[in-house]
Amino acid sequence: MILVTLVLTAILAFVCYVYITNRWLANGLTLLMIIGVMVSTLFIVKNDHDHYGMHNVTETTSTKIYSASPSKQMPLMLYQSVGTADKHRVYVYKTSANAKKTAHTAAKVTTKNVIKRTTGKNRIVTKKTYREYRNGTFKFWFGLADNGHQYVKETNTIYINKNWTVLSAPQAKKLQKLVQSKSYQAQQKTAAKAYVQKQVMAAMTKNPTMSAAQRQQVIKQATAAYQAQAMQRLLQQIKS
Repeated sequence: MILVTLVLTAILAFVCYVYITNRWLANGLTLLMIIGVMVSTLFIVKNDHDHYGMHNVTETTSTKIYSASPSKQMPLMLYQSVGTADKHRVYVYKTSANAKKTAHTAAKVTTKNVIKRTTGKNRIVTKKTYREYRNGTFKFWFGLADNGHQYVKETNTIYINKNWTVLSAPQAKKLQKLVQSKSYQAQQKTAAKAYVQKQVMAAMTKNPTMSAAQRQQVIKQATAAYQAQAMQRLLQQIKS
């Protein structure tokens, strides 16, 4: 409506000045219309620059997330740096356990991402801030500018379990390449076998009457322990 008022007062200023023969009346009405033009322009500028008549409204959503890694034994939260200074990151994840495609946070300067560890569900809590008109009156006057529900910023708080590893996209590629290397696999197979044998011998020394089932349990635990240690060493190597 403010735009309509601006146009009408401008037209009326012209009409009053040109078509009214009484100069006092013409000048008075013209001056009044010019003031109307100036006031309308002032409020249009304030609405556009200072967001006059608007306030911030925050919408909060929570989305359950899943690891972007194909390996269930090594859940990952991947990120890609935006720019060279690593001031902004885009985090990559999946929205379901069987999703073929990954999702990611918005690649905007106005997006802030925060990683937090949790013992609860892995999830992203997104708070988006929009500018809305304070009430119907402001919407009536400035609604034609079509700037209602204007996006301002968003904050993503990413809650992930302690067993998740946060890696950059290049680090993840390096990790995948190394794990799939035949030389690495052969090395790990030999080292794992030696570690498990050592643990079994130690357990049998403590308990010479150990049953076959108990020995299998020791093997299972030792294998899992070695894999966890090997992965930690590998991750430290990747991050260094």
